[in-house]
Amino acid sequence: MRKILYVILDGLGDLPIKELDGKTPLEAAVTPNMDRLAQQGQTGIVYPVEKGIAPESDVAVISLLGYDAHKYYTGRGPLESFAEGLTVNDGDLALRVNFATVADDGVSIKDRRVGRNLTTEEATALAKEMNSKITLSNGTFEFRSTIGHRGILVLRGIRSRLSGWVENTDPAYDREGVFGIAKEKFELKVCKSKPMPGHEKSKEAIEGARLLNEFTEKSHKMLQESMINKKRISQGKPPANVILSRDAGDHLPKFPKISDNFGGLKFGSFVEMPVEKGIALLTGIDIVNVPSRTGHTDVDYPVWAKLALEEINHFDGLYIHIKGPDEPAHDGRYMDKKQNIEDIDKYFFAPLLAKLDLNNAIVAVTADHSTPCNMKAHSADPVPLLICGGGVKPDGSMSFSEKSAKLGSLGEILGRDLLAKLVKLAK
Repeated sequence: MRKILYVILDGLGDLPIKELDGKTPLEAAVTPNMDRLAQQGQTGIVYPVEKGIAPESDVAVISLLGYDAHKYYTGRGPLESFAEGLTVNDGDLALRVNFATVADDGVSIKDRRVGRNLTTEEATALAKEMNSKITLSNGTFEFRSTIGHRGILVLRGIRSRLSGWVENTDPAYDREGVFGIAKEKFELKVCKSKPMPGHEKSKEAIEGARLLNEFTEKSHKMLQESMINKKRISQGKPPANVILSRDAGDHLPKFPKISDNFGGLKFGSFVEMPVEKGIALLTGIDIVNVPSRTGHTDVDYPVWAKLALEEINHFDGLYIHIKGPDEPAHDGRYMDKKQNIEDIDKYFFAPLLAKLDLNNAIVAVTADHSTPCNMKAHSADPVPLLICGGGVKPDGSMSFSEKSAKLGSLGEILGRDLLAKLVKLAK
């Protein structure tokens, strides 16, 4: 049995950019190591969930691990809450949230991510202040900050269960059924939550939306007066004075263990974000402890490569999720996205491939979704895929990019079918 290295580059896919001579950041990037893998293997394209869906990372990762997201997904909120150690009982309302910045009217959004400079320490202190100062009528809540501007919120009804079929207060995301979908265009205003279509008469949804709106209003008033935000304003920084909520769910998903799906194979994972940690824990994938990011790719990526070479000896496969390309893409910073892709190639893949025996391993590189820099949001475009190693015969691919992958012999693959293909190649 060959080892499986399953590498996901978050938000890798993109569309041609005029300033890059009509190339995508991946096509413009200098990536000799990923190109060599493509030349020695086969390429194709992946629709992470299915055609026409611009997925959030959670739904995409569930699919890429071989699960039918339509069947198992219950919302991002429960996944992240579970990963952070919060209890989510059936009938609790769990949501993924952002600290954001609004004008004095409490509605007009100035920055959905507080300038991306809210420190984890500041967010932790604000979360503690909210938990101690805010009370809700006929409900309780737990709020926890996670990384930077991100956090989770769990609402609990005192007299009734709550339903996850409520609309987001974050205007950047919509819902199609239980799936969270990034909007291409939206008005920068905090939304009022209400029951989703088809659930307008549900007492649980009505109460869930009411409690969420009450929390949003009361937390805004408290955050406005927080000394932490007053200090940020004095430093010329945007205040974290509103909470934007999305991707509600009212129970945890019940996944079959990944080892049961793939003949007892044992998988480990390198994951940073709470949502990926939650998915790993609930699917029975071990989480390998990796050092926190220093912000220096020439330091961080070689450490991941070294750990991968060590940890692959303890598992049949490793799922490695690298966040890098997605963040600059959301801000439209195409040159930074290009640079990050080059850094991954130079500082992760170069040391990894220098010591990896490709005869006894299957390496797959793909993405969880496209994040076009011109859109600053996820899109429904497919993502490139390469598979190399073991007995995989080269198909003539010369590089790893969106354009070349469309010509590869692997053709079009749905995300939920990919891991099964890798397991088959590894045998």
